[in-house]
Amino acid sequence: MDSLTYKRTNVYETADETLMTEIFDFAEGYKQFLDEGKTERECCAYVEAAAKAAGYKAFDFGHKLKAGDKIYYNNRGKNMYLIKVGTEDIAKDGIRIIASHIDSPRLDLKQLPLYESEGVALGKTHYYGGLRKYQWAAMPLALHGVVALKDGATVQVKVGESEGDPVFYISDLLPHLAAKQNQKPLGNAIEGEQLNIWFGNIPYTAATEDDEKTVKNHVLHLLHDKYGITEADFMSAELSMVPAFKAQDVGFDRALLGSYGHDDRVCAYPAWKACLDETSDRHTVMIVLADKEEIGSEGTTGMQSAIFTDLIDELAASFGESSAAIRAHSKCLSADVTAAYDPNYPEVCEKTNSVFLSCGAGMMKFTGARGKSGSNDANAEFIAYLRKLFDENGVVWQTGELGKVDEGGGGTVAKFIAKFNIDTVDIGVPVISMHSPWEVVSKADLYENYLAFKAFIK
Repeated sequence: MDSLTYKRTNVYETADETLMTEIFDFAEGYKQFLDEGKTERECCAYVEAAAKAAGYKAFDFGHKLKAGDKIYYNNRGKNMYLIKVGTEDIAKDGIRIIASHIDSPRLDLKQLPLYESEGVALGKTHYYGGLRKYQWAAMPLALHGVVALKDGATVQVKVGESEGDPVFYISDLLPHLAAKQNQKPLGNAIEGEQLNIWFGNIPYTAATEDDEKTVKNHVLHLLHDKYGITEADFMSAELSMVPAFKAQDVGFDRALLGSYGHDDRVCAYPAWKACLDETSDRHTVMIVLADKEEIGSEGTTGMQSAIFTDLIDELAASFGESSAAIRAHSKCLSADVTAAYDPNYPEVCEKTNSVFLSCGAGMMKFTGARGKSGSNDANAEFIAYLRKLFDENGVVWQTGELGKVDEGGGGTVAKFIAKFNIDTVDIGVPVISMHSPWEVVSKADLYENYLAFKAFIK
């Protein structure tokens, strides 16, 4: 008989030496993924290389699939699907789907970003996703992205990550002159149009009669010399400013891991790793690494794109089955982070229904805001199925919600999947300082999510 009371399990309290080694080793691979994948494009390229090495083949629409096939679909370089076709009857067994996202809050350069003011070359930005603007000033930033040229070529840009690279910067006021700024609400202390990147300070001294002796022109010449691009090429570019630091262990005991981009690469990594590592061939498995979750899952690469159901339709057509039947028997884990209980800010959480660091994967029956607005609110029967599955496979997990009922809230991709008649629930890694340039997670929670995903698809 199960205990009459529920108690969370701290992974580190019960872990033996073998499990501790597995936890810490798994985190090392994740740190490499974080450092090399600071944009959704870089994440897709990383996963595509790993999938190819594991025997996955690129998929083209119209190609008939069969049991045993392992394919990937790279959607515009920003959204990745991994599919492993199982031996079970797909119309009766459905698909085991794990959906996460690989975009994170950041600063995107505007389409015409460069300007000069008082001897400084600056770059205009437009913030992406729900970030806190004041956190992005007075810290080193790196430039990542692509420039698409009119001739069809694409130029890769990455500055600020290699040894010897310059970094970039957004200024903030010195405290001696910040009396008025200090009186502003925190959200308005730095305005969106003040998030301007410092790019240079030296005028273009080699200018001719037809050239400008400006700092902006010097920056343009440096960019042209290195990348062959002009100012007009910014109009067809996707360039982002991200924190220039690497993932690092946190604390004397190294139990925690700090980095930019945990939301939601900390769920994406164990999802695609579980798919590549799990050897069972029973279920058909689909791993979704979506784009644009931070701005509503819109566009051709977001979770609301028809590409999701298009791929299910391709599976259905391959086996002469009904797509509706496949979706009705499918199950999905919406793998996204949740807010971990922070002892520095206990007032925003209802402790009994919070998730805690190092207590395993965090399952959320509902997300949304206040009166569960925008929530999938998974059905009880599906949660009971997962309880049994995780407990039988030794997965450490917990249940919780984002914060106090009236405090705020947030959404995930779950509702966009559930609308296709697919049982879906949110599960993910608890995070401290979510959406900041430096988020913190527990290595134990990262690994338990990996074990949960493996159990789900085996």
